[in-house]
Amino acid sequence: MSALSPHGLLVDDDPLYLRTLQRSLARREIETATAHDIAGALEQATRSPPAFALIDLKLGSESGLALIQPLRALRADMRILLVTGYASIATAVEAIKLGADDYLPKPATVPMILRALGEADEGGEEHEEVEPPDAMTPISRLQWEHIQQALHETGGNVSAAARLLGMHRRSLQRKLLKRPSPERDPNR
Repeated sequence: MSALSPHGLLVDDDPLYLRTLQRSLARREIETATAHDIAGALEQATRSPPAFALIDLKLGSESGLALIQPLRALRADMRILLVTGYASIATAVEAIKLGADDYLPKPATVPMILRALGEADEGGEEHEEVEPPDAMTPISRLQWEHIQQALHETGGNVSAAARLLGMHRRSLQRKLLKRPSPERDPNR
């Protein structure tokens, strides 16, 4: 890795994904600190502002979007990548507006991350299988993300979000109980 400073911050509430990603980056001589939530990420970044940050959109009950501006304030040239298993146009647009440099579907592979950071993959996973181009995001996931966007726009008010979505409040509450699970790589 020549152009990329070998210091990054990985923020995800999935410890297995975080550990695996950290080890994969370490094999390419990219050192990373990790955090599982917003407070931990800000503590790490304040201590040593990283060259890049890879942030999961959903951090338990928190949103990774809340980290973008504070991280950007710590280091203006930091590359900020948002990753999510709940990809949608609405959150991608919001992430970019807040200052993220890129938005990747989860699970983001090391080659995908390196491309987003503007680096060539020199570590041997050149032909790592990425999601097939014809695979689409399941409708349940798109619906969930659309509901989350409505909740965000209404400040978390379920009744107002239901009106915005044109549905009954109880129907929305039932849908909120059916959170889709993150997609996993079928090759793992």
